[in-house]
Amino acid sequence: MAPENPKSQRKLNHTQPEGFPDDQSGLPAELPILPLRGMVVYPQTTVPLTIGQPRSLKLVDEIIDGERLLGLVTARDPELETPGPDQIYTVGTLATVHRLFRAPDGTIRLLVQGLERIRVEAYTATEPYLQAHTRLYPETVEDTLEVEALMRNVIELFGRLTDLAPSIPAEMIAHALNMEDPIELVYALAINVRIDLEEAQRLLEIDSVTEKLRLLMRILNKELEVLELGHHIQTEAQSEIENLQREYFLREQLKAIQRELGEGDAQAVEVEEFRAKIDAAGMTSEAEREARRELDRMSRLPSAAAEYGVIRTYLDWLVSLPWSKITEDNLDVAHARQVLDQDHYGLEDVKERILEYLAVRKLRAGRAGAGGRFGGEGNGDGPAPTDPIRREREGVILCFVGPPGVGKTSLGISIARATGRKFSRMSLGGVRDEAEIRGFRRTYIGAMPGRLVQTLRRIESKNPIIMLDEVDKLGRDFRGDPASALLEVLDPEQNREFRDHYIDVPFDLSQVMFITTANLLDPIPAPLRDRMEIITIDGYTEREKVQIAQQHLIARQIKENGLLEDEINFGDAALLSIIRDYTREAGVRSLEREIGRVCRKVATRVAEGVISEAVAVDPGKVSELLGRPRFGYQTELRERTDRPGVATGLAWTPEGGDILFVEATSMPGKGHFQLTGQLGDVMQESARAAYSYLRAEAAGLGIEAGFFERHDVHLHVPAGAVPKDGPSAGVAMVTALVSLLLRRPTRSSVAMTGELTLRGQILPVGGIKTKVLAAHRLGIDTIVMPKRNEPELDDLPDEVRHSMTFVLAERVDDVLAAALVEEATQAAGS
Repeated sequence: MAPENPKSQRKLNHTQPEGFPDDQSGLPAELPILPLRGMVVYPQTTVPLTIGQPRSLKLVDEIIDGERLLGLVTARDPELETPGPDQIYTVGTLATVHRLFRAPDGTIRLLVQGLERIRVEAYTATEPYLQAHTRLYPETVEDTLEVEALMRNVIELFGRLTDLAPSIPAEMIAHALNMEDPIELVYALAINVRIDLEEAQRLLEIDSVTEKLRLLMRILNKELEVLELGHHIQTEAQSEIENLQREYFLREQLKAIQRELGEGDAQAVEVEEFRAKIDAAGMTSEAEREARRELDRMSRLPSAAAEYGVIRTYLDWLVSLPWSKITEDNLDVAHARQVLDQDHYGLEDVKERILEYLAVRKLRAGRAGAGGRFGGEGNGDGPAPTDPIRREREGVILCFVGPPGVGKTSLGISIARATGRKFSRMSLGGVRDEAEIRGFRRTYIGAMPGRLVQTLRRIESKNPIIMLDEVDKLGRDFRGDPASALLEVLDPEQNREFRDHYIDVPFDLSQVMFITTANLLDPIPAPLRDRMEIITIDGYTEREKVQIAQQHLIARQIKENGLLEDEINFGDAALLSIIRDYTREAGVRSLEREIGRVCRKVATRVAEGVISEAVAVDPGKVSELLGRPRFGYQTELRERTDRPGVATGLAWTPEGGDILFVEATSMPGKGHFQLTGQLGDVMQESARAAYSYLRAEAAGLGIEAGFFERHDVHLHVPAGAVPKDGPSAGVAMVTALVSLLLRRPTRSSVAMTGELTLRGQILPVGGIKTKVLAAHRLGIDTIVMPKRNEPELDDLPDEVRHSMTFVLAERVDDVLAAALVEEATQAAGS
């Protein structure tokens, strides 16, 4: 047969069985095909096969008495039981059966020898077994130096592989060294190496022996890397085990030497140190019993044991907790009042509650020492409490609720300074894992106590002030609910026996003063809210902000920005200008930022040498340094309410209250009523109630007969991008509608709040103090509010209560009389 290219083609160089054809045309016309699952048989290799499929058994039975020739072709999917022609590769191996053994289980064991590579041209039968037209498909052998070099590299890699893989026979290396045929070398090594099915088939299908050698070399390199890495890991593990054993033997020898010398070993010394610490810790009886039990366990363990380190860490936590360490309270009420006034301006409710707590503590301490009925439980100072359920409570649990920037967090530090106690702050914002509060059980690797126990250990006091900041922002997920874990911590009846999961013995938290802070009450679960004493901080008035700035903020910003006190001076008028035109908040954070901006601009000019004398900051200088005002004080009120159909309402917000404008207009139509402005369900119901009341009382209000049948009415509450809800805008909505239809504008200095009924009554609403403070900050001087909210006016600062007029309304008529101007004008959209 003539070659297809100048390169030589390999001829059969093995002993052919009797009857085997000498040329291409001598192949059987139809060659039986035996599909192989999960393996590839190469030419010039001898491989055992197990046959069990019925059609495969039929094939073997028919060829065994003839030439014993068959085609071995690999199936593409090894999971298929009986693959068809389309599920088998087209390149396989012509093989002959050397031996046959019929097993008792019905299968046949064959020993086959691969002869030559073949290609399947077409299948001629599928029953009772596969038969196909095939042709010999010899490989191309290049007689070059590259082939010889590749053969040497492959043999070298295989030799290294043999050293790492005991499953490969050692004589294979000697056999490979004696091979001169590169094809024979490739196939002989391939059957002894772990190869993926696809790569094994690819190795068979490649024509060029050079490419076969390159592929085999990549396969050997990859397998060699895997085996070397495995050997390295095994060596390291063995070395580590040997080191541990060596360390154990050395420690045992050291102990024996120390016993001979009469010295105690390091482990015994450590055990005695822990024993002394347990004696001095002042633990409860249960905690001491558990500590001694664990110490006995540790003393019987070798120091190299993993459990030894776990017990040692546990004991270290136990003995370092402040079981009996108490900070003595400074019960001087006058001193506490001085400290609180020095640190914070205003906030009288909070200060009063702290002074009450100190006064009670002072009286109880003094009268307990006198032997009265305030004596401690079982201390001999008086009769012990007779109620076993309602035990004596010592701590206090406060919750400061208010908008951002009103000083909730800084109050905790001030209270600690006033009482002489240690202070620690824990931020709970975003905490989702219950273990953050209660700790992890000791069964887990790397377990630790919760943040409460960690805090007590760090500050070394049993009665500190612990501030739980942002308690309304706790999360929850599959790891548990931290808010539920706080129920025990913040319950005066239960926290004297708080059990951390890690410590697992009761610890008394009853003497800790817990202070929580929140911006909103609603997100706090009701059971947790019920355990705390709520103190609301609604915000500051303008006068209070000016005083806070003069006493605290200005000095801090001057220092932070590198200025001297005599280089800048803020007047009250300048501060009022910043408060009114550049901030709109209940607290003072934005005010401090704006004061800082002024200081930085002055510092820049001082550094550049532009100014050399003190800068007196007045309203004009504020405008020069901060630019145009962001908020127009009273300007927006006059501009928005100068036409009929607009009313000013009051709204409660988490940031401290605000005003909202309710706008109404009408147009020719068929009596439709439209609402816009991202209104919630409750607010939409309030608007429909106001519209229904208006239609029912149209005649009494002087509205033109038939107006609602001929006009559509549109009610809008800006800003449209902000969701709004609640019933308190009912009076503002009915006022805006009446103002539109009677062509009478509302007074720009009047704002209102209250829930409206269909009968025209005004019902009470919440958040009165917050809403009034917001109106006062914006320059409103008249508030229309429900009469039943009158008692809440006592909570207002005197400055606000005396500078504003309050109209207490019971019906819509009272609201309209106070809000609408007398003269009529042309209504927009009428």
